[in-house]
Amino acid sequence: MSNSYDANRWKRFDEWDARPLRHDQFAVEDPENGFSAFNGAADPGPGLKIENGKVSMMDGVAAQDFDMIDAFIAAHHLDMDVAEEAMAIPAEQLARMLVDMNVPRAELVRLARGLTPARLAEAVAQLNAMEIAFAYSKMRARRTPGNQAHVTNAKDDPLQLAADAAVAVALGFDEIETTMRVARNSWSNALACCVGSVVGRAGTLFQCSSEEAEELEIGMAGFTSYAETVSVYGTESAFIDGDDTPWSKAWLAAAYASRGIKMRCTSGAASELLMGYHEAKSLLYLEARCLCIQRGMGSQGTQNGGIDGAPLASSIPGGVREIWAENLLAVWLDLECASGNDARHSESEMRVAAKVLPFLIGGSDLICSGFGSILKYDNSFNPSSFNGEELEEFLVLQRDFEADGGLTSIEDASALDLRRRAIDALSHVLKDLDLAAPTEIMKRSVAVASGSNDTQSFAPRDVAVISDKISRQRITVLDVIRSLHRGGFVPEAQNLLFLVKLRVSGDYLQTSAIVRDGHVISAINDPNDYTGPGTGYRLTEARRKELAAIRNVLDRDEVLRREAASEPAEARAIEYSTMGPAERGTDPHEVVVGISPGFGTRIFRTLSGLPLSKVLKALRDGIEKGGGRMRLMRIRHTADTSFLGLSAARLSGSGIGIGIQSKGTAVIHQKDRLPHNNLELFSNAPVTNLDHYRALGENAAQYARGDLPAPVVVPTQGEALGARFHARVALTYAIETKMTENNASPETVDINFLGET
Repeated sequence: MSNSYDANRWKRFDEWDARPLRHDQFAVEDPENGFSAFNGAADPGPGLKIENGKVSMMDGVAAQDFDMIDAFIAAHHLDMDVAEEAMAIPAEQLARMLVDMNVPRAELVRLARGLTPARLAEAVAQLNAMEIAFAYSKMRARRTPGNQAHVTNAKDDPLQLAADAAVAVALGFDEIETTMRVARNSWSNALACCVGSVVGRAGTLFQCSSEEAEELEIGMAGFTSYAETVSVYGTESAFIDGDDTPWSKAWLAAAYASRGIKMRCTSGAASELLMGYHEAKSLLYLEARCLCIQRGMGSQGTQNGGIDGAPLASSIPGGVREIWAENLLAVWLDLECASGNDARHSESEMRVAAKVLPFLIGGSDLICSGFGSILKYDNSFNPSSFNGEELEEFLVLQRDFEADGGLTSIEDASALDLRRRAIDALSHVLKDLDLAAPTEIMKRSVAVASGSNDTQSFAPRDVAVISDKISRQRITVLDVIRSLHRGGFVPEAQNLLFLVKLRVSGDYLQTSAIVRDGHVISAINDPNDYTGPGTGYRLTEARRKELAAIRNVLDRDEVLRREAASEPAEARAIEYSTMGPAERGTDPHEVVVGISPGFGTRIFRTLSGLPLSKVLKALRDGIEKGGGRMRLMRIRHTADTSFLGLSAARLSGSGIGIGIQSKGTAVIHQKDRLPHNNLELFSNAPVTNLDHYRALGENAAQYARGDLPAPVVVPTQGEALGARFHARVALTYAIETKMTENNASPETVDINFLGET
């Protein structure tokens, strides 16, 4: 890049080009070709005519011209008892009702049963992003938020699946979903996650995402407890492309329910656009059709919010607002909503965090319909918005906002114990049912592995053999329960049996059902009752403490414990001798260094880790290099940097002093200046090194001579120094201020650098 005045590019663009955001590709809004979030070129206007109790026209289409989606919606979604009343309400009024806390959720749900897709889309399109987020918080079905994990790996290794499933359960995920790199490995993946998901506690629901017919067979064998891959589309052509109809999807949903398996559908923005069957209609209108189909099917809920189409939807202007809007449509229609936030829609961490935030702070039935609890490269669904790498950041977001994202921290030791237990349990089942014989090397490598790159375990071909055996031998969940019991894994056998019993009772077939503490909670017994401040879901004190309990949390005792570890080394490097009250100096070349109360007594390192003995030595060397002489005194009435420096300057024969806190913040001061109007301030202690302190001392000596030296600059690289150090800074300062004494006089301190000749 040229530095000449005639250069053809501002260098800032080079910086922007290096940002992750530059990997994102954006699309021009083009309604004729389906690239429109809210206003498709062929979006119909809302309308409804009912004659003789039947729909004769809907959204501008006469009944005789209905495609199969219109026909299904007219027959199974629209409630004739409320349709005329609901459709008579203008979209603007419906929108205001959604954000009016005085309008009950139940009333809006009742009206939604009579609204056509075009009117539903028209109403939510009136809302801006903030209003959509608020309305979603009000309208979601279950009061208590939850979350769902992806548990997969690049090798389809069953030992790693079991171990990772156990960890996901401990982290608090209510549901676990797996899929395969190799389709024929589905039975092995199902068995492995099934076993892993019952280690530690009972009640985590599990799904194996596979081809629809095989997925149903796996469910009927008892390995899975929910399904959410019954895909629904907003155009007839997209349905036909998959050899499906709304009726065939309804039949499949009923098949799951008949076997006691919780079932959600999947839809989301841009799927029709990806398939080339968009009909020049907007993302929101097509999704409104999908959701009306799902309500008509009797589905418990939906997984929507872009899903696999989220990256494409997000490339269109207003795309993320549309994704939020379609989530709102889902809960308005009283469907459980697994609100997307799975497929990573951007390379920008800022865009990812912004997209999930409304659901985290406002709550959702399942905030992520696929949080990658495993590493990105092991996520066989493709990277999620959040993956194993970012899991602790999600935990911190929960703590920041005191918002329940459904997750809880886990300790190192307990994670390893759970992984070993899951590996041992599955290894026993594999041997006992004559499926495979894991070795000790396999087990050890998986237990500590963060991802499949670290394991020496089953390869995909080995897994295919296991999977074929499970299918061919018609092994069911009852065989697994008996095997676990025979192997002494009694708690795991009981936990798995508990899930099977739930399927028989059907209690968790209610809308928005999850299992907590052995009990089903759903929209029936835990309805979202938000009606304004103080209502709806609120953290209990116990849950608040769980959210606060993350790693790397400091307190006063921890600061002192860490400092105490440095005390012996400092005792070998320097001796401090208190010589009594400090007197005003007369030497015109002296520079008085005023240290804080805890300097060298309770605190022994600066924020950058420098031993305080070396800092004092650097200051002394610098002062002497500048032709001055250092005199040290401990300031006892304050720990404030400015007043340390000013107090030192007022006792200095030259009128120049240096104030320095134990954490390393320093200032050069002059006796006649105002407290905060110093000569030089060294506030970035975390990046201040010995050369800087040496230069600080030399400058102070030059000020004492009456010179005007060039100020010392401590450069930074834009580090978030506050985030890295402010907790320790505040705690250290609190320790020092507690040591201060009102009106206490400064004391002269002699120092002896031990080992110095």
